[in-house]
This record gives sequence, structure tokens and C-alpha cells, in this order.
Amino acid sequence: MGSPRSYRERHERCILLERSRALVVAAWATLVSQIVIVGTGGAVRLTGSGLGCSEWPNCTPESFTPVPEQGIHGIIEFTNRVWGGIVVLIAVVMLVLAVRSRAGRAIVALAALVLGLTVAQALIGAVVVWMALRPDTVGVHFFLSVILVALSAVLVWRVVVGAPGPRVAPRWQSALVHAMTFALAVVVFVGVLTTGSGPHAGDGGAARNGLDPAVMQHVHAWPGYALLALVLAVVAVAAKRGPRAHLRWAVALLGVILVQILVGVVQSNLGLPILLVGIHMVLSVIATAIGAAVVLSLRPQPARALREPVAAAAA
Repeated sequence: MGSPRSYRERHERCILLERSRALVVAAWATLVSQIVIVGTGGAVRLTGSGLGCSEWPNCTPESFTPVPEQGIHGIIEFTNRVWGGIVVLIAVVMLVLAVRSRAGRAIVALAALVLGLTVAQALIGAVVVWMALRPDTVGVHFFLSVILVALSAVLVWRVVVGAPGPRVAPRWQSALVHAMTFALAVVVFVGVLTTGSGPHAGDGGAARNGLDPAVMQHVHAWPGYALLALVLAVVAVAAKRGPRAHLRWAVALLGVILVQILVGVVQSNLGLPILLVGIHMVLSVIATAIGAAVVLSLRPQPARALREPVAAAAA
């Protein structure tokens, strides 16, 4: 027969184990939801549904939900708004679990930052509607999603893998990886400008940024090829030195970049069909998430703060 104290300790360990598992699920849900909302937001824009709901937070001045007169555009825009609410809810759950699980200051801070920026993203979405889809506001809206995906990827890494360990790669290798991530940021930024010059404004009456779309497609391609060269260099270096996880993530990023280039070339030659443009948008944030993993995998370290309680509870 065990003592009351041993029963209590075992019970507390089981609770900690469940919270740790829930924290991992919440972290992944945070990342996936932030990627999915890029897809739903892209669907809004690419189908011309950006003003399907003319007001915010109501869909119309008289109704919170779409009315029949708005047709499919109202449904698409309202669906994106509903998913935005789900993303906020997931971020709230993530923060609560991080605090209750005593996951550490870094994870709590990351979860709080993701929640704060997600709420800010919703407010920016309102501004986008109020300003009739001005391309600069739409661009800020998308780029903030890219930042949120990057932060969510870091959050998943900290929860699942742990805090960065001591630097094991030489400084020049770290500099190469950071140059790659900078090139990725440039590609995404120029892609936002390119999209703002193209035909997919989100609504037939929305303004464009005034740049020549034919020229911008070439301007977008130049840093894209520079990024490809840098990713190839990162893979080549990782194959000879560094943690094996770093090589695996670098190869994964290379695969996504190659697919992204193929989609970009095909969509340009086919006149920017909405399906390919949507795939191009989602791939850009997936590349961002994997790029964050490439950086973090240079400094691997076991997540003692999470794994020790799990091991103790399972004993």
C-alpha cells in the first residue's frame, strides 16, 4: 500500500504529463491554424470576395452573418472571419496551457506574442475592409501572417525540441543560414509587392499599387533564384558538417523552394490562375516555417523542462 503522499505525487505527475501532451498539441494547432488562415485569406482575395462582407465585425450593417444578396462572396469572406476567430481561440488556449504547464518564460512569452499579434491581425483585417482593400493594407495583412507563422514555428520548436543549445556550427555557417533566411524574407516581401500589382485585388473595384506586374514578376524572380542558390549552399554545407536534423530541415526547405519556383513559373505562363496563386501563397508561409526550423536546428538541445516531467510521470 502506498502512502497518501505517494498517491498525491503520482496524481500530480499524471496531471503534468497530460498538460505537457496538451501543450504539444496546442503548439502544433497554433502553427497549422496560422498556415490555414493564409489559405482561407487567399481564397477570399483570389475569388474576388474581399468585400463580400462590406462591414466589420458585422457582415452587413444589419446582419452579423451573410445575407442571400451577397451570394458566394459573402459566404467565403465570412468563413475566413470565422476561421480567424478559431485562430484567436487556439492562441488563447496555447497561452493558458503554457502558463499552467509552467513551460518557461520563453514559451509563455512566445505564446503571448502570437496571441497579441493574432488579435492585431484581426483588427488589421477590419482596416483592410474599411479601406476598400487598399494594396498597402492588404500587404501588411499578409506579411503579418508570415511573421505569425515564423513565430508559431519557433513556438513549436521550443515546446517539442527545447531551448537552443550551445553553438556547435562555425560562425560562417551560421552567417550563411541567416543570409538564406534574409533572402527568404526579401522574396516574400517582393512577392507581396508583385501580388499588389497583379489582377487579383480581392474585388473588382479595389486599387492596385501602380507597379508594372510584368516587371515585378522578374523583380520577384531575381531574389528567388538567389534564395535557391543559398539554400543549395546550406544543404551542401550541412551534408558535410553539423547536426543531422539540420540537414534534414535544409533538404525539406530545398524541396519546398523548388516546388515554389515551379509553381511560380507555371502560374506566370498561364496568366496567374487562382488555384496556382493560392498554392504559391501557402507555400511561401510553409517555407517560412521550415526556414525557422533550419535556423533552430543548428543549435539542438533536449527539452529537459518538458521531457523530465513526462519521463517521471510515465515511471
